[in-house]
Amino acid sequence: MRADDPAEFTMIGIIKEPKVYVVGRQTVDDAGLARFLADHGVSWQSDSSVAAEVLSETAGRVCYMSFAKPRPGGNAAYLAHIKESGHGSVLEHAVWNLLITGVSRGLTHELVRHRAGFGFSQLSQRYVGGSAAEYVEPDVVAADPELHALWVRAVEQSHAAYVALAEKLAAKLADPGSPLAAFLPPDADGTARRKAAFQAARSVLPNAAETKIFVTANARALRHFLEQRGSRHADPEIRRLAGRVLDVLVQESPRLFGDYERVPLPDGTFEVVSAFRKV
Repeated sequence: MRADDPAEFTMIGIIKEPKVYVVGRQTVDDAGLARFLADHGVSWQSDSSVAAEVLSETAGRVCYMSFAKPRPGGNAAYLAHIKESGHGSVLEHAVWNLLITGVSRGLTHELVRHRAGFGFSQLSQRYVGGSAAEYVEPDVVAADPELHALWVRAVEQSHAAYVALAEKLAAKLADPGSPLAAFLPPDADGTARRKAAFQAARSVLPNAAETKIFVTANARALRHFLEQRGSRHADPEIRRLAGRVLDVLVQESPRLFGDYERVPLPDGTFEVVSAFRKV
């Protein structure tokens, strides 16, 4: 199947769960850190092997030049004190790259509102026609057969309209004699015509259309995301995503994210809570 051929899209799929992939993380330049310490006449080494935890601790110790006389307890105790005291700025130096799939365009409209400490690169519906092939169904709709059937019919109708529009637009835009050719520059090639067809046809796609988004964020921004979108007051889909993000972050850095707990909710999902909010 060609991702840029609208005629190929004849079926829809329903996605139930988001996926979160860790595709990038930091490393520590040990030699650079050692030179800094030597230049200032101190000797220090973190007991953590996780770069994000080491860098956060290093940033915090720079604020007070506390390398020479560290408190007992090592990195774990240090980062716990950081969260307890609300000195969250040092967590901004710990950064991850996440690739998120299986989420709706409605969800990413909320996700990209997290601007501070985040960077986003999202699948383009102008260039990738396959973005119309799969959809994310709300749990509250899926739980009721009548509502599910109504939702499926609505999505199928939108999908069919998208395919028809994309096909007919592509054909008309390729015809030099069509009045629609005036909407393209004279030197437009096949790629430009497909893009023009997709960008117009996407106007009928629902917010349920599945998308993929590359996210870069620091630990402080990620904690804010977890607290805002992991809340019981958040949309259930993005709350589920917050849980998936927490799963991978706890594995990546238990000392930065291990303080979060999951509280069961009546709908079978979980709320994400921490004693150290707004760090």
